[in-house]
Amino acid sequence: MRLTAEETARAAAFFTEGIARRVSRPVRLMEVCGTHTVAIFRSGIRQLLPASVELVSGPGCPVCVTPNEYLDTAIAYSRRPDTIITTFGDMLKVPGSDSTLMAEKARGADIRIVYSPLESLPVARDNPGKKVIFLAVGFETTAPTAAATVLQAEQQGLDNFLVLSAHKLVPPALQTILSAPDGKVDGFLLPGHAAAISGLEPYRFVAETYQVPAVVTGFEALDILQAIYILIEQLAGGKAELANQYRRVVKPEGNPSARKILEQVYQPAAANWRGFGGIDGSGLALRPEYRHFDAQTRLPLDNVVTREPAGCRCGEVLRGLIVPDACPHFGRSCTPEQPVGACMVSVEGACAAWYKYGQGRWTYA
Repeated sequence: MRLTAEETARAAAFFTEGIARRVSRPVRLMEVCGTHTVAIFRSGIRQLLPASVELVSGPGCPVCVTPNEYLDTAIAYSRRPDTIITTFGDMLKVPGSDSTLMAEKARGADIRIVYSPLESLPVARDNPGKKVIFLAVGFETTAPTAAATVLQAEQQGLDNFLVLSAHKLVPPALQTILSAPDGKVDGFLLPGHAAAISGLEPYRFVAETYQVPAVVTGFEALDILQAIYILIEQLAGGKAELANQYRRVVKPEGNPSARKILEQVYQPAAANWRGFGGIDGSGLALRPEYRHFDAQTRLPLDNVVTREPAGCRCGEVLRGLIVPDACPHFGRSCTPEQPVGACMVSVEGACAAWYKYGQGRWTYA
């Protein structure tokens, strides 16, 4: 049921007044998902909250946490004359060590934007003499579709379809944040779309092991305000529980069908994250019976040199240690038109959101 404008305003006032009344000390809350970061800026939620409630961004932007070594590997594959790259569009402008996929496309590389990995299969079928590599980047939300694509490729006998996998799982990154000595988070706004696949169980450790309250929430302004209200209430009452604000979409068991297909094709593996380094069990690797669809297994590369951009602090933004304008590049040498780091590229990137919606809140030297 849609609320009227008047009802929405009353609900927003109820939550913001309740937050202001209940908060008794400075608190840092992390919105894990990049879509939440954008929604918070777009709806002006920061301006509604008391100064004692600080919102920091987390590692929930899949493009942002994908490390340079993956981009450099993808760029190296794109330079092969026998290879076609298929990818989501937001990967094109992400800087590698010395190039981007967009620059390689301009130089003649066959790089095609797709809106689903399934669109890669007709490309493979129409180009039997070439390898078609899909750049499989994303969290639990997009990984099941990639798994379904692998199964269809197997069924159709498309031996020239491959994936370069960088799928990641959100909970291990949160565990890394919680166990680190250099950052304190008092509560988490958890990603509703990832939890819609995985369910609630993978996030239960946040409250039970680390005694930090967490709320799975949706993406409307009222969803987020209510989730913050729930977190502040828990903190005020000395509680630490996992709550589900997004019950209209997220079920406790998640999506069993999506999880089944994911578990059939993939298995947990160590993965590298931008800003975090290696995290055990945080990635998804193809199971041995599907390893012949893995690009790096079938087409190993030598001498892919990787380096991070000097002075870029995207990794610290992703861990919630700094806000974007603390980076010396932000708004100066790093803009959405000429990004230095991945956090300025994706529409879900914290730096891109700060730049687009936060103008006027800072000055540049």
